[in-house]
Amino acid sequence: MKAAEVRQKTPDELTEQLRALRKEALNLRFQRASGQLEATSRVREVRRDIARIQTVVNERRRAAEEEG
Repeated sequence: MKAAEVRQKTPDELTEQLRALRKEALNLRFQRASGQLEATSRVREVRRDIARIQTVVNERRRAAEEEG
């Protein structure tokens, strides 16, 4: 997912997607610990997607604080 795609989403969509990605990250950690993880690159992708979403959410929150 690209940052431009994240910026186009509503806050509710971002919250929902963040929740889903965190759940997926948890499942991937369990798979890695039990030796069942095949797509190791997915762990990195999920972590970075979470970071992108959090960055956009924080940018929006700061912009709202500066306005009001």
